[in-house]
Amino acid sequence: MKLKLLLGTLMLTAFTANAQVSSINENFSSFTTGAGSLPQKSWSTFLPPSSNPTNPSWVPMLTVEPGTGNSFVQAYSFFAGNKSFYLITPQIVAPNGSQTLSFSSALIGGTPGGTGTLEVGLVASPTDMSTFTPVGTLINLTSPTDATTSFTVPASAYQYIAFKFTASTVHVALRMDDVVLTAAGALGVSDHLKSKDQVKFAVNADHTALEFVSAKAPKSIEIYSAAGQKATEGKLNGQRFDISTLHTGVYYILIETAEGSLIKSKFIKK
Repeated sequence: MKLKLLLGTLMLTAFTANAQVSSINENFSSFTTGAGSLPQKSWSTFLPPSSNPTNPSWVPMLTVEPGTGNSFVQAYSFFAGNKSFYLITPQIVAPNGSQTLSFSSALIGGTPGGTGTLEVGLVASPTDMSTFTPVGTLINLTSPTDATTSFTVPASAYQYIAFKFTASTVHVALRMDDVVLTAAGALGVSDHLKSKDQVKFAVNADHTALEFVSAKAPKSIEIYSAAGQKATEGKLNGQRFDISTLHTGVYYILIETAEGSLIKSKFIKK
């Protein structure tokens, strides 16, 4: 009887470890923070070896840190400037091309003049970054203001999303938060046409407008409350969309691109 119970426990453990998620909505607020906080909750890391044999601990650091409102992922280069290191999501259902990924990112600071980049890709395994296949374009992190990036995830047999951080020099800290992967078939991407353009926006410093950066201005914007009620809609005024009348909270934004695709993302109004 004890042997059967043990085998049942092992089978349950294996099943849990290999469970796939169909969507992600993670702001890291439920994560333990500080040193050693990653890996955690099926999120894993991949770090390069130290380039200094006498100091094997000189490798980049990925941690969850407490922030205002919710926690965030901090990517710190430590003594490993110009070396890439990765944060990997839990295993997802193989993407079929109908899903949207969005997240916010920024430069926290560190060495004066130091900057960083963030690139997202799909990988076959959380321990093999040689399979890293880029999704979207490279994001340059040069500002402390959070910017939200959204793009379509292409169909792939790879079932892990990897966030690839690279700092320009030692002692540079980067930030990433609010990772949202829509479920296949969920509102966010048009079934008949998918956007090839990356759409980036950020809430301005006084939280009165969304600032857009894209090659082509979106056709229209719709904003919904966390409860699903439409809060406002309209078009850009220049590269700005007014949110001064919105109350503090989390909002979802539906963007119709110049191509006619629909992209869903979210932002926090403070």
